[in-house]
Amino acid sequence: MVCEKDPLVTKVCELYEQISRLESLKPSKDVNMLFTQLVVTCMPPYPIDVTKLCKNIQEIRSKLIRLCGEAEGLLESHFSTLLGSYENPLHHLNIFPYYSNYLKLSQLEFNILTKHYSSQNVPTKIAFIGSGPLPLTSIVLASNHLPTTTFHNYDIDPSANSKALKLVSSDPDLSERMFFHTMDIMDVTNELKEFDVVFLAALVGMDKDEKVKVIDHLGKFMAPGAILMLRSAHGARAFLYPVVDPCDLRGFEVLSVFHPTDDVINSVVLARKFPLIPMTTTTKQFSVEQPTTILANKCFDHIEMFNPLNHVNLMDELAIDHQDIHQHLS
Repeated sequence: MVCEKDPLVTKVCELYEQISRLESLKPSKDVNMLFTQLVVTCMPPYPIDVTKLCKNIQEIRSKLIRLCGEAEGLLESHFSTLLGSYENPLHHLNIFPYYSNYLKLSQLEFNILTKHYSSQNVPTKIAFIGSGPLPLTSIVLASNHLPTTTFHNYDIDPSANSKALKLVSSDPDLSERMFFHTMDIMDVTNELKEFDVVFLAALVGMDKDEKVKVIDHLGKFMAPGAILMLRSAHGARAFLYPVVDPCDLRGFEVLSVFHPTDDVINSVVLARKFPLIPMTTTTKQFSVEQPTTILANKCFDHIEMFNPLNHVNLMDELAIDHQDIHQHLS
């Protein structure tokens, strides 16, 4: 059982106490400094299993993930509002301090996706769940990697979608290919069958139970054979984001799990919903394919290290507007 005696846990708990006493999590010198320290603390590879934390530390981790999520949302909202004040917001994305990191994140996820998607069969419709006020992953993928694909962005917050829509509305291309839906994803059912690929943001489902509930919902309504790409966390980075274990992906075949050991914060998990296979040649009935060995073999940490992605300099979604961390990562 891992408790307060562990030096990393001690440091994380100290930072949690300071963060939880902040009057506001909006971008400021103090907020940026504390979250910078937290990210730097959790970034290096560290042999810790958060499932073995004692109850008190588990509760602190859960609260800390929610604080990180709130701070991230406020940071994105701040910069989305700033970008929205320009006549052509997409021409100024580089004012977001970690725009270059999103370029690298999108390249990483696109590279993983294309390993399981033929170049002749490009996805036509992609859903991004939890797109937020600054949907940079969708924007970068649509602009740089998937120029004919339409993107449907789902977020439960109407103000986030309003800000996001303002960013793309003046662009003649993206305004035709990017759509925003203000909905709880748990209320989206048959529409999910329309998508070739579904991205699930790291902070949709802030704890294990919530995350699994969302994944089960996607498993029920996504089209057979469709791809699910989601973000997880590994080691000490699990103090920043929820963890998705491959075993949580019921109804999916896990194709790739990438645990970065560099500056990329999130792990990336790619899975395919089991396809339908004919039960008989005469009745035209179908069942969901359930391979007998895949789940058993996928319920462990598989590190897929391929060299072009091994040195990605990326803070990912916990982008902190702070010069020190920028120097640390550059």
